[in-house]
Amino acid sequence: MKMIIIGGKGTIGSAVVKELSTRHEILIASRESGDLICNITSEESIRQMFIKAGKFDAVIATTGAVHFEDLSKMNSEKYRIGLENKLMGQVNLVLIGLEYIQDKGSFTLTSGILSHDPIRTGSSASMVNSAINGFVRGAAIEMPRQIRINAVSPTVILESMSVYAPYFRGFDPVPVAKVALAYSKSVEGLQTGQIYNVI
Repeated sequence: MKMIIIGGKGTIGSAVVKELSTRHEILIASRESGDLICNITSEESIRQMFIKAGKFDAVIATTGAVHFEDLSKMNSEKYRIGLENKLMGQVNLVLIGLEYIQDKGSFTLTSGILSHDPIRTGSSASMVNSAINGFVRGAAIEMPRQIRINAVSPTVILESMSVYAPYFRGFDPVPVAKVALAYSKSVEGLQTGQIYNVI
């Protein structure tokens, strides 16, 4: 299969590329470098990425920004960061990608454990991750041409604990290679409308 991995140079994305590249054709997309350039906050950038990619069978999104801050200091502008980037960025990858993806293709989005196990300063991430999961479940029953859609919802990544440990006290981190397996299951399996929790 020919796959586009948006965020393929990040911690999770790199592991997904490593997992899948031995048996599939991979195009790495990121904001500044890679096989394809894509800013997921721009619908035109997304469209141009798909046009440049040519025919493809799968889209994997391992990217998306949210703002972390105490609730008392949050405002609508700070919430919009996650809404416009991680949420609508991934939603638009699907809405626009449907015009270009092959029959029986698949989309795999990324949410996260904070959808159901919140932390301090993470209200925006909890909101956005929950919305992504809801979108996947709702969109799955309407996808045309036998196209599938799933999401991977990982806990905190072991390789990132040097940065995130203070925010995830009591969480059991998982190796990024284990997270990558969930993307493989989504792309190479037959399920749809699933949220693959990696804990």
